[in-house]
Amino acid sequence: MKKILLGLILILHFGYAEGIAQQISEPEFVSLFNGQNLDGWVGNKTSYRAENGMIIIDPKGGGGGNLFTEKEYGNFILRFEFQLTPGANNGLGIHAPLEGDAAYVGKELQILDNTAKKYENLKEYQFHGSVYGVIPGKKGFLKPVGEWNQQEVIVEHPKIKIILNGETILEGDYLEASKNGTLDGRDHPGLQRSSGHIGFLGHGDVVHFRNIRIKELN
Repeated sequence: MKKILLGLILILHFGYAEGIAQQISEPEFVSLFNGQNLDGWVGNKTSYRAENGMIIIDPKGGGGGNLFTEKEYGNFILRFEFQLTPGANNGLGIHAPLEGDAAYVGKELQILDNTAKKYENLKEYQFHGSVYGVIPGKKGFLKPVGEWNQQEVIVEHPKIKIILNGETILEGDYLEASKNGTLDGRDHPGLQRSSGHIGFLGHGDVVHFRNIRIKELN
C-alpha cells in the first residue's frame, strides 16, 4: 500500500512540475521574469498574468495588448521559451517606446503559428521570426503546436539574428534591408531606434512564455 501511495505522489509531483518552468542557470544572463509575478513589467497586466512559472497571455482576461519591460535595452542577447496554441499570433517588441504600434515605432519580431490554415496566405514578412514588414524569417523550424520552442534573439543595432530551436531562421541588417523601402511599403521609423523596451505584443490569442533572460552587450 505504501508503494502505491508513493507512486501516486511521484506521478502527481512530476505531472505538476512539468507545467512549471525550470530555472536555467546562465551566469552572464539576467532573468526578466521572476516566475511569480509581473514585477519589472509594465502595460496590460489584465490580459497577461504570471502562473506556474510562466507569463500567460489569455484574451479572456481582457483581449490583447502589450506587456513591456520597465527597463530599456540596446544591444543584447535575449533567450526565452514559448508555447503556441492553435492559430496563435503574438509578437516580440524590441527597441520600442511605450506608446504607439511597436511594429512601426519600434520593431516587431513575429510569434505565430505558421501551420494555421487561416495564415496560409500571409506575406513572407508576416510569418514567425520575421522582422515584421522588413525581413522575412525562414519557415519550417517551429515545433508542433503545444510543444515548447526555444528562441534566441541577438541584436547589435542594426544587425539582428534569430535562432529558433537551434536553427538560424533570420540574420540581417534591418537598415540595409529597408534602404530602398520596406517589404510592406510602410514607414518604420523605429528601425532607426537603437534602444527601447522589450515586450510581448498580444493579438487576442493564448500564448505561454517562460525562462526569459537577457545578456546586455556593450
